[in-house]
Amino acid sequence: MLDGAHSGRSSRHAVSCASWHARAVTWIFIRCSASSVKLLPSTPLQWVWTVFLPFVTREEQHINMIKGKVENIKDKIDGNELDLSLSNLTEVPVKELAAFPKASVLDLSCNNLTALTPEFCSLTHLIKIDLSKNQLVCLPEEIGQLGILQHLDLYNNKLKMLPVGFSQLKSLKWLDLKDNPLELSLAKAAGDCLDEKQCKQCASRVLQHMRVLQEEAEKERERQLLKERELEKKKETKQREKEAREKEAQKKKKAEEKEKKRKEYQAQMAALAAQEQQKKKKEEKKKKAAQNQGKKTASECVPKAKRSMCSQFFSLLLKLLLLLIVGVASVIAVCQLTELRKEAFCVPLNVHFEETVRWAQGLEVVQQVIQKMSDLRT
Repeated sequence: MLDGAHSGRSSRHAVSCASWHARAVTWIFIRCSASSVKLLPSTPLQWVWTVFLPFVTREEQHINMIKGKVENIKDKIDGNELDLSLSNLTEVPVKELAAFPKASVLDLSCNNLTALTPEFCSLTHLIKIDLSKNQLVCLPEEIGQLGILQHLDLYNNKLKMLPVGFSQLKSLKWLDLKDNPLELSLAKAAGDCLDEKQCKQCASRVLQHMRVLQEEAEKERERQLLKERELEKKKETKQREKEAREKEAQKKKKAEEKEKKRKEYQAQMAALAAQEQQKKKKEEKKKKAAQNQGKKTASECVPKAKRSMCSQFFSLLLKLLLLLIVGVASVIAVCQLTELRKEAFCVPLNVHFEETVRWAQGLEVVQQVIQKMSDLRT
């Protein structure tokens, strides 16, 4: 019985959607046929107006159609039900719907909705929503704000996954996810939903599945936060270590500079002390030299006259010896080289001279001197 009711609802949606598309195609064909028989205007302004007016008119008609539908929302309310199906909607008029909080049942089936805005989740008065046969590819994360939602029809859309916030729909009792390209795990949890019982089971299993995913997401978020905290702690530790190293390096540098200045100061003081020591030594040397000079002068004053007399005596003696040698040499030369060599006083002198010469020639040193002299002559 419930299966037949569900099948009847699906068939009515299919027939109504097909009839709506047929009317749209017929209207486009009639408009194109009517415009094709018109003649182009003669003036450029009229030509531009004729060419672009249909596009402007269509846009205005689209806006007016939306406004008209919004204005006619009140006419589409039947008790607590608001039927906006087959309205060619590309977005949900949230502000206008919020003006009717008593309309807790909303039918948005057979439209061109591709996504729901986060503002849609502010319609917290909704108990039942029909979004079947749209082009929805995702649901807003804030969908969990629909705290009293009990019935949600998402049949024949393009959903692959549900937001984690879906697990917050604690009042959800009925869910249809058929004909959606769901992920394998989500599709397995959703089941077939061929009747009322299976759709209720689908709601329960999907909520349980999403709660598990939410718990995993929270755990992952906690792990990520913990990891970020650990990284932050490591970063802070590294920063503190870096600052400590820099502080230690600065301290060491200051100590080295202080030690360098101390050594320079000690070197300067040592240099000054060395200079003072040298000055003292020089002064002492000068004093000693002066004292020695005084003593030497005092000691040399007495024997100076004696040394002068001795030197004069030796000089005179040397002169006499040279004079004697010159005299003897002159006599020998006279006896050897002149006619006087035959005289009686020269004969013994020549004999002694020749013996002396022969004795001298026998000496090796004299021979070497004679040889060198002969070599020089040659």
